[in-house]
Amino acid sequence: MRTLIPKALRHGDTIGLISPSSPSPDHEKVGHAVSYLEKLGYRVKPAEHFNSRTDNRLELDRRKLSDLHEMFADRSVKAIFCLRGGSGATRLLQDLDYELVSRNPKILAGYSDITALSIGLFAKTGLLTVSGPMLATELHNPSGYTEENFWKILESTSSVHQIINHPDHPINVYREGSATGTLLAGNLTVLSCLVGTPYLPPLDGTLPIFEDINEEPYRIDRLLSHFHNAGLLSSCSGILFGQFSKEIITFDTQHPLLDILRYYTEKTSQNVPVVAGLSYGHIDDLLTLPVGATCTLNASKERISLTTSPAVCSDQ
Repeated sequence: MRTLIPKALRHGDTIGLISPSSPSPDHEKVGHAVSYLEKLGYRVKPAEHFNSRTDNRLELDRRKLSDLHEMFADRSVKAIFCLRGGSGATRLLQDLDYELVSRNPKILAGYSDITALSIGLFAKTGLLTVSGPMLATELHNPSGYTEENFWKILESTSSVHQIINHPDHPINVYREGSATGTLLAGNLTVLSCLVGTPYLPPLDGTLPIFEDINEEPYRIDRLLSHFHNAGLLSSCSGILFGQFSKEIITFDTQHPLLDILRYYTEKTSQNVPVVAGLSYGHIDDLLTLPVGATCTLNASKERISLTTSPAVCSDQ
């Protein structure tokens, strides 16, 4: 598959706003996010049905698809930012105009339920997307760490990005090793819904990074067992786990999640490095990750190194 790399953002560019998952009831936060982008020197263009509501799912999805197509077709829009996660993005995958997206590659930023679009677009078009903060959840008041990592990925075309975990977030290496592969970051629940569909790319030689929010340990176990039973975990180059709640995971407890992560480490090939505790998930200090980029992991008990190729290219 060819890879489509969108152009980097530059101050003065126009950012399109869409809400392909759930709407946000907090209009004040949305307003703060818009003001934040404008203060940074960007123009903002909400889609026609941005943050709209209706109880009719057919009409709701028609609006969401119309907005997505509008933003990708609009040559003045250089990037597309999502409002928030929630639910509903998976329903859009069959009716998306992937040819339109292929002809107009541009940044798409969001995570959580937006995983469906991020991974689906990469699978169908090769478009590199950005798994990172959204308007109503982070960008209305981003932490310094979230802000720095977000704009570095969107604006920098340097050949290598160093992905650095937050200093207060402990990392645990379940299995040491080195691996290089395509980075696929996303929400575990949403990713599991893509298994067996054309919207999940082959995981052979990839480095998946899983996160989730407020799922009971037995649910995480069931979701990972689905990947394992489908033969998908064994084909990965390496496996990384982010955060699974608002509370940062620690590794000095008897939390049942830790036993689950150990279990699935043992179910993978012995040459597959496995690392947990990345600053990625529904947390205040959030990494931004380039989905579809080439990623290299070097993991030992003493040191973790994670680097990626750029998610954007120069417009020269």
